Amino acid sequence: MLGVLHARHIYVEKKIEDVKEKGIELEFSPDAKAAFLRFLPLRSMSHIWGLIANMEIPVWLRPSIYKAWARAFHSNLEEAALPLDNYASLREFFIRSLREGSRTVDSDPYSLVSPVDGTILKFGELEGPGAMIEQVKGFSYSASALLGSNTVLPQVVGEDMYSEVSGKKQTDTTSVKKSWWRISLSSPKVHDPLSVRPVKGIFYCVIYLKPGDYHRVHSPVDWNILCRRHFSGHLFPLNERAVRTIRNLYVENERVVLEGQWAEGFMAVAAIGATNIGSIELFIEPELRTNRPIKKWLQSGTSDDRVYEPEGVGMMLKKGEEVAAFNMGSTVVLVFQAPVWKSPGEEGHNNSQFNFCVRKGQRIQMGETLGRWN
Repeated sequence: MLGVLHARHIYVEKKIEDVKEKGIELEFSPDAKAAFLRFLPLRSMSHIWGLIANMEIPVWLRPSIYKAWARAFHSNLEEAALPLDNYASLREFFIRSLREGSRTVDSDPYSLVSPVDGTILKFGELEGPGAMIEQVKGFSYSASALLGSNTVLPQVVGEDMYSEVSGKKQTDTTSVKKSWWRISLSSPKVHDPLSVRPVKGIFYCVIYLKPGDYHRVHSPVDWNILCRRHFSGHLFPLNERAVRTIRNLYVENERVVLEGQWAEGFMAVAAIGATNIGSIELFIEPELRTNRPIKKWLQSGTSDDRVYEPEGVGMMLKKGEEVAAFNMGSTVVLVFQAPVWKSPGEEGHNNSQFNFCVRKGQRIQMGETLGRWN
């Protein structure tokens, strides 16, 4: 089985690399196979896989199985915190912790770090009504739909955001110019300190975890988690083919959303489950159970919510602190506020103070910098 998986993994990776070398950007293209997935009992299959992953493996057999898995999915076993025969089951092996010193978390207070090991799929700033995140070229989904109807995600409407401020700026600028006019016609042009001022933009980043990646999720910044939402959705796969063939993939799949505040404003981390990865473990809430039968009477998009105590403060997490864990691979989506500079007098001008330090398709490790600001 591992041999077949390994061969398929190499074949898929080769196809993707060939497409990238040709400079072709994959576009959204639904097919019959994607539609057929809706009729498969993916939740039951994932539940069975979960039972298998929790079965205890004989000690003498553990190193052989884990090494075979590592060869198939390119896992680095040298980073494991414990000897291989200490992991009693596949589940323990999948969510293994790292040896101390394996990852360095950027300590710069003006940096946001990757919460996981993975591949950068998409990133950018959310602008305009709807705050849409591109799933793949030709199809986008709403950030609010991903995070839930109860999200406090600020509405991103650029023109309305500055309308009141612009009126005040114009009045102040006029009075400044008049006062200088009375002093001297030859006076130098006055720099208006109100013409450009810092505001908050909304940014996002999508990171895909392969089956061979380190599976724990860490905090990207120092922040307060105010609430948690659990959506019992589908368990479609999250690989490259699924992303370009299934509509609203991240919105339809089972996911856990953590929402709160950090120094620069809004912060949300969405951990999205997939086939065989319905189980998402929260270290900050061990009693949470995912990959359960969906109650038919629940409306689509309904979530199980919890507000962390004390209300308004929630749980405080430091940058790099462990938050959750996946089985195998999955996807994490960050949606957050960060500083930007806006010039209302110049239409379309947006000199972003926050800048991403990554590129699309880049491999990144937990603790490495996603972006910085001044």
